[in-house]
Amino acid sequence: MANAPHGGVLKDLVARDEHLRDNLKAEAHTLPDIVLTERQLCDLELITNGGFSPLEGFMNEADYKSVVDNLRLADGTLFPMPITLDVSREDIDRLSLATGSRIALRDPRDDEALAIITVEDVYRPDQVNEAIQVFGADDPAHPSVAYLRNKVKEYYVGGKVQAIQPPNHFDYVALRFTPAELRAHFKKLAWRRVVAFQTRNPMHRAHRELTVRAARQRQANVLIHPVVGLTKPGDVDHYTRVRVYEAIMAKYPNGMGHLALLPLAMRMAGPREAVWHAIIRKNFGATHFIVGRDHAGPGKNSLGKDFYGPYDAQDLVLKYHEELQIEMVPFQQMTYLPSTDEYQPVDEVPKGAQTLDISGTELRRRLKTGAPIPDWFSYDAVVKTLRESYPPRLKQGFVVFLTGLHGSGKETIAKALQVTLNQQGGRSVSLLLGDTIRPDLDTPFSATAEEHSKNLQRLAFVAAELARAGAAVILAPTAHTQAARDAIRDTILHQAGPGGNFFGVHVATPLEHCEGGDRKGIYARARRGEIRGVPGVDETFEPFERPQLTVDVTKQNVPEIVHSIVLLLETESLL
Repeated sequence: MANAPHGGVLKDLVARDEHLRDNLKAEAHTLPDIVLTERQLCDLELITNGGFSPLEGFMNEADYKSVVDNLRLADGTLFPMPITLDVSREDIDRLSLATGSRIALRDPRDDEALAIITVEDVYRPDQVNEAIQVFGADDPAHPSVAYLRNKVKEYYVGGKVQAIQPPNHFDYVALRFTPAELRAHFKKLAWRRVVAFQTRNPMHRAHRELTVRAARQRQANVLIHPVVGLTKPGDVDHYTRVRVYEAIMAKYPNGMGHLALLPLAMRMAGPREAVWHAIIRKNFGATHFIVGRDHAGPGKNSLGKDFYGPYDAQDLVLKYHEELQIEMVPFQQMTYLPSTDEYQPVDEVPKGAQTLDISGTELRRRLKTGAPIPDWFSYDAVVKTLRESYPPRLKQGFVVFLTGLHGSGKETIAKALQVTLNQQGGRSVSLLLGDTIRPDLDTPFSATAEEHSKNLQRLAFVAAELARAGAAVILAPTAHTQAARDAIRDTILHQAGPGGNFFGVHVATPLEHCEGGDRKGIYARARRGEIRGVPGVDETFEPFERPQLTVDVTKQNVPEIVHSIVLLLETESLL
């Protein structure tokens, strides 16, 4: 028998509101609307299908404060993660948000109305306290703290929702199960005990051995329940991971395992996240849940130390064991014994026995360089899938980002580098110079600050897409603030996939030289007040923090600078 939902009742709002669907859809056309972010979309899907039971909407202020401070809803029910709908002051004014307002919530991908929220309250949260309490520190090295600081708006809207329809998915539809569907599947197969395994990474032989061992010890079946919503920036994309999961499922004993995808937006909140994951798997019908070492940990903090202790997550799940009503299975670190060609938990290995392991860092190195990956570590089908998605360095795209003052020589360097890379061959080479991606912005410094910022975002997006496809991209805008440079870098690193190789080059030519050679008269016009927003005159060109290379055309000629960039790329095995 599947485990009872958290709170006793599965809050399947799509099923609950099915008889109202046509009326709600018609009403949504008449209502003001909020287009959800990717994280809000993931949250709404799990609210409306019951994955977040007992929630029936986004948290009001009372629930939010109680969850942040005490890991409980206002009624005392255990729930460790704040699930919130953030809006700006402009949104509040535009939508006339107030208690009793009804707002349509729309899918950002196809603009379909998914639900209607009835506003209970609009409140301004203490986001610093949220970071400290939920994530352990107000440290931007934590990806969710960085998200909270940079992406989350300043107000939250609380209220229950009525479901119109679930989001449309066009990928791996057969592997997407709601809690009700997965419970029905377990019932049909007479699975009474189900061990759920959470993962956001590709699986290899050790993971298969771990899960099979856990199931056999408990006379249970295995649910492989990977996250395909938002994970940690830099993770392997979910398309590649699901192909890996499909390949590895064939290695399980016949009838033991089942693969289902979870559209969760992870917070990487360590101990709290482990309790949250346990509640979610309980709602999906699992009776047991594997909690790993440093479960859902984001890595190192700003001081170079782990955000959470290795067993903090297991300890917190054990603390709430009676309320959770799902049995925790501690993750056992597995190691390979070549003498017997098998995996065993490290604490059961005979003293003196030879063991073999490959770390995640070493695996990534082998994938990048094309070095062999032994079959004792992974399966041929898994390695083949990973190699298809993560080609060796010589086939990966990259972005060379040059920036400096107007007239610094960055565009001349960029054009010369394009010629040099074209001469070498092996990749397509794309050159994106300043505002040339927008013809209407070709006149230097004719754009407003907002237009310039949007244009930099466009350039970064195009560069990331080209690099993802294996191109060499040379990007040379005037990005005079460090925030703009960081935003471009983050876009490349997080959206370019295997092409997320970013090289910042500061063309640090002195202002006097730039102004002296300014044939277009930009600086003269700026000093006469005819144009504004010119870095070096009425805008500060902020110091470029941590560039891979700093060059200056008053000290090096263009061929020397291009050669130094080529050497940098060769050092990284990209040429």
